[in-house]
Amino acid sequence: MNPVRRIEGRSAALRLENLDTDQIMPKQFLRGIDKQGLREGLLHDLRFDGEGRERPGFVLNQPAYADVSVLIGGNNFGCGSSREHAVWGLQQAGIRAVVAPGFGEIFYSNAMGNGLLLVSLPEAQVRQLMDEADAVPGNVVTIDVETLSLRSAGGVEARFEMLPRHQRMLLEGLDAIGLSMTYRDRIEAFAAAHWAAQPWLRDVARAGGRR
Repeated sequence: MNPVRRIEGRSAALRLENLDTDQIMPKQFLRGIDKQGLREGLLHDLRFDGEGRERPGFVLNQPAYADVSVLIGGNNFGCGSSREHAVWGLQQAGIRAVVAPGFGEIFYSNAMGNGLLLVSLPEAQVRQLMDEADAVPGNVVTIDVETLSLRSAGGVEARFEMLPRHQRMLLEGLDAIGLSMTYRDRIEAFAAAHWAAQPWLRDVARAGGRR
């Protein structure tokens, strides 16, 4: 992953509470064996009607909100199933950050593990950011991962919290495996000491399977 230190982008308000991962990435777009082509499925049933016609009233279909990279969402954003495709689809559509009062727990882990920045702020500040994005389409929002701060062109200034490991993963461009590998020397030292103290346990499952 690429390091994420600072995100500055145009924003759009997605005024939906409890937006679940099936709405973000419907099941019919999960048939592929790789991550490709998910942009087309993002929020599909909100963007298009039953006949496949684009819904002009949906915010992300409006020309004024083209090329947004920061979504301002409702509470419990990303609830529902654990599909990681919801995160990949957002990223393929150019979304680099989502700001909301709260997120589904599994979606949060999937997002931060893939470099999609999630920022949780009090509802009053989120509503203000939504109002700004509606009043000035594409209102610019800047998020600093190093200082854990956010500001908008409309005047919102906020601080947010993040687990130290998630902050490190973003700043250094690490996924969960990459983060684990930074402790490789310690892991190998622990394993060596463990097997030296209890050698009879090594490969016991394999030995027990012999006939």
